[in-house]
Order: sequence, then structure tokens, then C-alpha cells
Amino acid sequence: MNPSAGSGPVAVAGSPGAAPGTSPGPVPAPVPDDAWALLTDWLPADDDPDRPQITLSTVDPDGGPDARTVLLSSFDRDGFAFHTDAASRKAAQLEADPRVAVTVLWPGFTRQIVVRGVAARADDDRIARAYRARSPYLQQLAWLNSHDFAALPLDERRARWAAFEREHPDGFEQPTGWTGFVVRPTRLTFWTSAPDTASRRREWSLGPDGWAHAYRAG
Repeated sequence: MNPSAGSGPVAVAGSPGAAPGTSPGPVPAPVPDDAWALLTDWLPADDDPDRPQITLSTVDPDGGPDARTVLLSSFDRDGFAFHTDAASRKAAQLEADPRVAVTVLWPGFTRQIVVRGVAARADDDRIARAYRARSPYLQQLAWLNSHDFAALPLDERRARWAAFEREHPDGFEQPTGWTGFVVRPTRLTFWTSAPDTASRRREWSLGPDGWAHAYRAG
């Protein structure tokens, strides 16, 4: 299994250790009341086992965009948490440049939330709680989802998966290489479709004077 990555926080843009060329951004602040009301109305509670799928967009070492789909583990007024292998490409990208965007899309393209912000490594307790809340399949995936495993033929992958499951009849402990991040928002955009008129966005942006709200074209 991959060794655990360091537990220190990810540098925010503009701070020592941030990616070269990044400019200082607003210091993240708790989500304002009206935006929080929308979030809790639209997103399932953290104790709902059916976790939303989100698109996580990061910046690669060459400054280009990268994206993948992950599960939203939890959210609160300070940010949105997701979890992954500490040796993954996305974890390395966030270590180098914490600027990030998260997109949540509803079936039928009826609603969408886009979160722009900065990512920091989650604390150990939050990481452990998220692992315990995972399904047995996802817990086992955290152990076996490696590049070497992916390179094996399908029959061998199935055999090794079944053997690992048999070897752990009491369940799976958290692997040392499993980690998590919290995205602290600096911009929240809520988009809604409208079949009988134009769609629109409600947007909260964080600036030097705090959160500002605006309606924008869809």
C-alpha cells in the first residue's frame, strides 16, 4: 500500500509554498446564511449513504486543467470534503496548487452547483469518519485501487479482489495512504433550469469586504 502522505495543510494561493505565479485570493470564510440555506435544501445530509457525485477540477503542473468525478463525503459552512489515495494525481496537484473547482450536476440538467475555492488537507478525525461511512466495496477499493492492480488482466483482478475480501471477513481497516481534502469556497454559483423562461444563476463571491450576492444570466 502507498505510504501515507504528510498531514500538514496545503498552502493557499499567495502564501509561502503556493504554486509559482498564483496571486493572493480572498481568505475563505464560512458560507453566508442564504447560500447555506440553498446548499442544505439541494444537497443530501451527510448521514445519507447515497453520496453525490461531483466533478473535481484541479490545476496540473503545467498550468493546464484536469478533472475527474469523486464522491462528496460531507459538507458544512466551512467547506466541502472528499477523500482519495494520497498517492493519486489529484492529491499531488492539490499539494502543488490548492486552487480548485467542484461541480455538482443534477439528472436531466435541472440544477447545478459550482464551487470555486482553495483546498486543504482534512484533519485525521474527519478522514477516519469518512472511511467508516464508506461502503465495504469502497473501503476495499481504497486498498486495491493501484496502478499495478489496474495493469493486471481482468481474471486476475477478479481473483485478487475475491481473495482479499476472503482474507478480511471482519471488514477493512483504513489504509495509511487514504486521505481527504476540504474545499473552502470563495465563490458559490447555483444554476437552475427553467423550461418556460431563461435559466439563471445565483452567485455568492467572496471579496475583501465579505460575501457579495448577484443574479447572473444562465
